[in-house]
Order: sequence, then structure tokens, then C-alpha cells
Amino acid sequence: MTDNDDHTTFVEIPGNPAPRGLTVGTLPTSDGRRLRYALAKVQGSSRGTVILLQGRNETIEKYFETITDLNERGFSVVTFDWRGQGGSDRLLRRSRLGHVKHFGQYLVDLECVIQEIVLPDCQPPYTILAHSMGGLIALHAASRLANTIDRMVLLAPLVGFASSVPSIATLARLSAAARWLGLGTRPVRRSISSRIPNPADNPLTSDPRRFRRNRELADTAPDLFVGSPTIAWLAATTRAMRRLESSAEIASLSVPTLIVIAGADQVVSPAAAERLAYRMRCGSSLTIPLARHELLQEADRFREEALEIFNAYVGEEMALAAQ
Repeated sequence: MTDNDDHTTFVEIPGNPAPRGLTVGTLPTSDGRRLRYALAKVQGSSRGTVILLQGRNETIEKYFETITDLNERGFSVVTFDWRGQGGSDRLLRRSRLGHVKHFGQYLVDLECVIQEIVLPDCQPPYTILAHSMGGLIALHAASRLANTIDRMVLLAPLVGFASSVPSIATLARLSAAARWLGLGTRPVRRSISSRIPNPADNPLTSDPRRFRRNRELADTAPDLFVGSPTIAWLAATTRAMRRLESSAEIASLSVPTLIVIAGADQVVSPAAAERLAYRMRCGSSLTIPLARHELLQEADRFREEALEIFNAYVGEEMALAAQ
């Protein structure tokens, strides 16, 4: 999707209707990019606002079901497409590659949405619910959001890759060197399949219905999705992962945070997430056994557990605030 495309609409397919009352708009960031965002306010009394942070290569449409579920639980929801994906501005023209120049650009996106949409238009308390890459971004934004965000729930956060070969340190060094050599806009892989793997084999979800729904969405609106990440994206992301190995960085985290681990995750490292939660003064973790990476796209028995964990954790915060 280019800068000239219409960013103010959304795509509906059979079996994936837009939440009732969903509004979609755009807003400019401080560095001149345009983000597509969505807002779904609850009708009646509100339990606060959830800022729903997507993972890499995701889009607002993929979370219609989750937005509806959160509305039914009494939460208003704000979500948006990160720059470089979904209906937000691409950083590389005429390219399907997932690209970002440096990780701080994602922090600019998040701060923009909070300042321009959440704080003026949405009722507190404010909670972040983040998936995968969104969780890594939330962790790096936490120190500056400590006076705004009450709690964070991170689902399968991207704090380490499931495969440890090569190591994060090696990937960070190699990708940084390649970017320095001018290869930052090259893909990490020469080609990537346009098709999601078969339901039984894919590492994202064990639910065939949601798998088919997401595949149909990708087929219907391919411009919302991207292919291989670039070397610059890998360099930025691995550097962000490595920063979370620093005791000083971990000590700066003060927003109460629950990390929910997918027990059968083949995309990100459950061990790395558990280790990080253990080192955080404000962190804790829970594991959902046998669940795959995309907990909010998983089979009902896993997905409902993730939502109930979130509901209980946020409810605890509300009870404390009422005392």
C-alpha cells in the first residue's frame, strides 16, 4: 500500500465482520508517516481502554474478533497498523518487504497513537495488550509510559527466536554489518511463500477455522500484508532484543507486566520470555501448555484461557485502584 492509497477503510470477509461501531482513521506521526488506526468504544459503562499492539505482518482486520470480545468484556479498544504494514505507510515504495530503519520508529508510532487518540478520546485506566513484536515494542516503551499505562499483558513476546542457532548476538552483529555495507533494504530471505502453510503444519495456530479466515483475508487484501523482513528490520529487532539482556534496562521497567507464554511456540522462545519475566521486578509469567504462537488466533480452549488471564490481571488492577 503506497502513500496515495485510501487508508480510511477496512476489509470485511465472510466470517470476519467488523466490530459494531468500529471507526477507522489516519493520523500523521512526528516524522511524517501516516498510520491507520481503529477505535471501538464500549456502549455503556467502561472498564477502561485496551491498547492492542499487533505483531509483525499483522493488520487491524485480523483482530476484529478480539476487539469484539474485549468490547463485550467492557473495554474500549484502540489498535493501529505499525508503519510498514497493514494500512499504514510503507517505508519502501513498490515493495512487499517488511522494513523499518530503526526500532525507535515503532516507539514514535505508539507514542503518536497514545497522545493523539488514547489520551484525548478514551477513558482510563489504560492497559496494553500486545502480541509478539508488539510485546517487544511495549517493553522498550514502558519506561516512558509508566505514568500513563496501568498494566501490560504481553502474549508470546518477541524477546528471542525459538531457534537459538545462530544466536541473537550473532544475528545482531551480522545484520548490523550488512546494513552498514548498504544492504539494509535487502530481504532476509531471497523469497518467501505467499501462502500460509497447511493448517496442521503451520506454527501459528492449531485452529483450522481461524487459519482459513486469516488466509482468506490475506488472499482478499494482499496489500495489507508483507513478505520477508529486511536486513535493517532484523538488525533493529535483534538489537532491541539484546538490550533486554541488560540489567540496567530491565531495572528501568516499572509498569506491572504479565507475560503469557505459548507452550508450543515455534516462533519465539518461551525460555527467553520466562527468563525475562523472572528478572523483572514488576514482571511475572504464565504458560498456556500446547498453545501455538498466535494466542488470540488459537483454538477456543487456548484463546479463551488467554483472554481470561488478561481479564483477571486487569481486574486485579481495577480492584486495587478502587481501594
